Amino acid sequence: MKINNNIFSIKTILFLCLIVAMFNACDENDTETFEKTRLFRPVLNEDLFAEGNTIIVNMGKLKSAVSYTIEVSRDTFNTVEYNIPVDTNYVELNANNLGEELFWNTIYQVRATAHDADAQYDSKISDLGGVRTERFPTILNVPKSYDVTDVAARVSWTPLGEAVTGMKVFAPTDLKLTTPLFSEAPVSNEENLAGEAFVTGLESETEYQIAIYSGTTLRGWVNYNTKVADIDPNGANVIDITDSEDRNAVSDAINSAPDGAIILVKRGVEFDAPGLQLTKSVTIRAAYGFGKQKATLLFPSNFDLADGANIDHVRFVDLEMRGTDWEGKYVINISKTANLNEFSFENCYITNFRGIYRQKDNPSVVNNYNINNSIIDSIGGYGLATIDNDNATLKNIKISNSTINHTIYFLVSKNNVESINIEDCTIANAPERGRQLFRWRNSSQSNVTNGITITNTIFGHGWNQTEGETDFAYRGKEGLDDTSFSVSNTFTVNDFSFSSNEIGEITIGNAGSSQDDLWVDAQNNDFNIKDSGFLGKSSSGDPRWRVKL
Repeated sequence: MKINNNIFSIKTILFLCLIVAMFNACDENDTETFEKTRLFRPVLNEDLFAEGNTIIVNMGKLKSAVSYTIEVSRDTFNTVEYNIPVDTNYVELNANNLGEELFWNTIYQVRATAHDADAQYDSKISDLGGVRTERFPTILNVPKSYDVTDVAARVSWTPLGEAVTGMKVFAPTDLKLTTPLFSEAPVSNEENLAGEAFVTGLESETEYQIAIYSGTTLRGWVNYNTKVADIDPNGANVIDITDSEDRNAVSDAINSAPDGAIILVKRGVEFDAPGLQLTKSVTIRAAYGFGKQKATLLFPSNFDLADGANIDHVRFVDLEMRGTDWEGKYVINISKTANLNEFSFENCYITNFRGIYRQKDNPSVVNNYNINNSIIDSIGGYGLATIDNDNATLKNIKISNSTINHTIYFLVSKNNVESINIEDCTIANAPERGRQLFRWRNSSQSNVTNGITITNTIFGHGWNQTEGETDFAYRGKEGLDDTSFSVSNTFTVNDFSFSSNEIGEITIGNAGSSQDDLWVDAQNNDFNIKDSGFLGKSSSGDPRWRVKL
């Protein structure tokens, strides 16, 4: 076959031209130049941390940066306290470069700017976060909530080294401890050896710094916040039974109390809760005092409302409330036709009940049921609240700043509810595996008309009472088909799951670790955060367990 050499030559020339053009294009791209831009913002190699009262700033090294500016603030940069030029990405902030020591046990914010040789290319400011300096090395103990009243504080320490001889009180803003508010209070040898002394004469709802000294040597200081003014035992409608340890003292006081009475009981004493049908408003609360023990109400029977009663409030404050068995006891079991505006718990520990609150048998109406700053553990099949009659009404439920652990059910109803608000709570082992978190049992009255709101809350997994079992899934809801859910800043552990009837607004596993890895000991109500990488460690769950800067 004869080949057309002219055609072959033309194709070859065209191919070679294409190759040359491609090489020329690559060459042009290789020599293209780009306009110089500003430096990237500095970022941290590791989180800010403190050693003593020195703050460590370890930033990633920027190749083109010739220096950095570090700024330090204590008020989120409303003011800049320190402005330090440095020539390295690793900086220790202390008296060497600040000119003075940072305060101990104080939160500082830090930000940084990277500088180019040409200032127009400097980075924008980078917020590096906040960090608390460590406590001053001290023999002082960190005060607990029961180490302070409205007018006094208990100061305790470990008797080591030189004897503690005195205490001084300072305003919270006097960070250099220069001007005592009162004369120095002497500490006796007996108090020093016991490691405990008391400061009196304080104002209620006020913050103080209390320091201890050995001679003129400062041994440390701690902050106290006094409580709201205690109830005047001689005030109107106050019944003071703090001198009584009679088991029936609470029952006797309620029987003789006027409407709206406040009954003050002694800490560390156990009283029998009466099986009374209430006809009047009453508050039962522990008087202030030092010591971790609350006053205890033991429930061999339940409160109820009297038929036809119209009551404003029933309140329990700073009490331990314990059922004698969790298969048959409630705090209140409303069986009569009656009206109650508010039923509430404040700073209580509630345990070993079949249910805490129940409405049954008759068309009672309760407007508000509130639980705040409380710990609830070991509650049976009637949960935190059960509306057990489709003619009974509970309008609003609010659970806040509280911890709920080991409950078979959570909330149950046979009637509509107006609102449920759960905020700043830690909830674990609740409800039991296979049960419902929200169980609305009457198909024609099965909604929360103004919706269920859940904010700043952490859910652990469900409760499996069989030792060694790892199936913790529970059902999200029953009923509530027309109920809206609003969920924000709320987390669930990795081993949390819905077996069915999911609540789609609750994200599964976003805590990033299992229940055992998130908390120190959930089984025994120690919900301090163990996982330092947990995103919600400072903003979610019961505030008593949060990681604090």
